[in-house]
Amino acid sequence: MASSSSTVALRTISSFSLKPATTTRSLLNTSTSSTITLLPFTSANSFLSKTLKLNTSSPHSHLSLPLNKSFTCRSQAEPSSDSAKVQELSVYEINERDRGSPAYLRLSQKTVNSLGDLVPFSNKLYSGCLQKRVGITAGICVLIQNKSEKKGDMYEAIYSFYFGDYGHISVQGSYLTYEDTYLAVTGGSGIFERAYGQVKLHQIVFPLNIYTF
Repeated sequence: MASSSSTVALRTISSFSLKPATTTRSLLNTSTSSTITLLPFTSANSFLSKTLKLNTSSPHSHLSLPLNKSFTCRSQAEPSSDSAKVQELSVYEINERDRGSPAYLRLSQKTVNSLGDLVPFSNKLYSGCLQKRVGITAGICVLIQNKSEKKGDMYEAIYSFYFGDYGHISVQGSYLTYEDTYLAVTGGSGIFERAYGQVKLHQIVFPLNIYTF
């Protein structure tokens, strides 16, 4: 999200607990938990990253995601008898400054951030080793309220992680630039069909706004 015309690489980390549907076999084959840090959109005053947790049971260590399979995303807060099967898929979301992202649209026509201002964004997703591009993020943030006393803003964020032919995961919720917030996983397509759960944004204030999901 941007609060001024200047741009700083925004990085975000997001975590989703994904469980394979009972009628399917594991889709992401990994021998150990692999972490993918998603660097989100570039914007003023922020740095973010994101992580996806996939429940799989296969012992292989490569990405093999059959398109006819599906996952169910479940909240990490839920107790799970098969939590041992959860493995972590991590990716980097990087703003390479080649997509014109983010764009700050001052629909309020005011000099300070105000209700109705929009921040659309789209960035590239890379594998945890940064050797392979795996998709993009795309979404929009609507400014709800400027909190001058907290030196931050409240946004309503709606965006998705797109993984090409494998499908996508969509999230929505409040994004606060000054404290921890939660986003809901609203669904997905392809292997992420019927995904659900929640994403926590945890902010570390100094030296930049760094968030973990």
